[in-house]
This record gives sequence, structure tokens and C-alpha cells, in this order.
Amino acid sequence: MESDNGKMSVTILGSGTCTPSLRRSACSALVEIGNTKLLFDCGPGTMRRLLEAGTTIFDISFIFLSHFHPDHTGELVSFLFSSKYAGGKPRETPLTIVAGKGLAEFHDKLKTVYGPWIEIGILNIVELDNTVPDSRSFENFTADSIPVEHNDESIAYRIQSPDGTSVVYSGDTDFSENLITLAENADLLICESALPDELKVRGHLTPSLAGKIAARANVRKLVLTHFYPECEQIDIEKECRKHYTGPLILAEDLMKIDLPNYK
Repeated sequence: MESDNGKMSVTILGSGTCTPSLRRSACSALVEIGNTKLLFDCGPGTMRRLLEAGTTIFDISFIFLSHFHPDHTGELVSFLFSSKYAGGKPRETPLTIVAGKGLAEFHDKLKTVYGPWIEIGILNIVELDNTVPDSRSFENFTADSIPVEHNDESIAYRIQSPDGTSVVYSGDTDFSENLITLAENADLLICESALPDELKVRGHLTPSLAGKIAARANVRKLVLTHFYPECEQIDIEKECRKHYTGPLILAEDLMKIDLPNYK
């Protein structure tokens, strides 16, 4: 993949939850824009899946956290620790961690526990406003965020390449008008779909609710992910199709999705 073409791809690293599974690691996704690699969430199993996808931790320039629950951040400590010692030498390329308000405090508390073992000198901490939409520009992509319905710090992200191709990552959320706004006309929406419709719980989506968000946002393609084991017992696609008729993918670990340039 050439560094100057900005072509985007997504690899689902973890399509599962906090429930241990041989099939699904906890939440994580790799977004590649040219040679720039962005990691979205860092749940248990992420680093192994990265290696299986042909990527090392030193290839990652950015980690975007949707919120601070362990199934989304549980391997962050290991990632930072490995950045000091993996391969026999410390990380040389800068790493930026992005999340909602409270990230600096969260990182400081991790250092209270682990001290210098997870301190790397080339780490940038970027806190986004998790009460209103926020937007940041980086070298070859923009990152828009918006608060969603889960934790106080929970935000969803929209990443856009220079050619206008866009990927939206929902993180964990209940039904959210904000997510519909953020995902409007997106090329790809990676959306949580934790439990079947009949087992709906507060703070999470079901297949039909994820489909309703995708339909109202007019996304080009929908990927459902973050499946609890109960989802394996039902027809996820059928439930989603109550509202969404567009291209639909049910996530599996290490599934790679190349995004065409529609612009």
C-alpha cells in the first residue's frame, strides 16, 4: 500500500466482548490509511490479532479509545509495556492515544499502578470533548467525534482520508441520534450489536437498532460487531434487515475490508 494514495482498509481484530472466546477476541479494529495505521480500542487479544494481520505494535501511530471499559482498553497496559522492550529495544516512533475527557487521568492512574514499566517518552495524550462534537486534523486524515449513549466518556469516531473516504466506529452505545449524525453518508459504519433484540440491555445496541441507525444515516456499508455469545444463537442478519437493506457484513476476527474510493 503506497503512502501517498490514502487508500483505506479496515481489519476487524476483535469482534467479541468481555466473554472469553476462542473465536472472538475483545473489541478492536485496525484502520489503515495509506501507510498510517490507526488502532480503535485495545481489548484483550489485540496484539496477537495485530501480528496475525501482519502488523506489529510499532506500526501503530494512533490508538483511539471509545471508552474505558476493560474489554476496550484491557490490553493498553501490555501495549505500552511492550513498546518499551519488544524486539530488544524501545519504541522509536511517536504514539498518540486519543479518547474523551478523562484520558489523562485514566493514563495517570495506570502509571500509579505500573509506574515506569508503561512510561514511554514519545507518547502524546489527546483528550477530545465528550460533551459536544469535536474535530481534529492529522497529517493525512481527519478525526471527528461525538458523544454516544454508554459511559460519560463514550464517543464515536469518524475517520476521513484525504480523498473523502470515511469510516465510522461506534464504540459501545445505546440508540443514538448523535451516531446517526456522525455516520451520515459514511462509506463504512462499524457498529456494535451486542445482543439479540429480545435481550436488549441499556447502553448497547441490538441488530435491528444498529440497522435503524445505518438506514437513517444512509451509510454505504454496515459492519456489525461486538457480539456476545447469545448472538451466535440467532439470525443476526434477519434482525438487522428489519430496517437496513444495504450491504451488510457480520464481523469475524481478522476479516479485512478494503474501501473503494467512491468520490
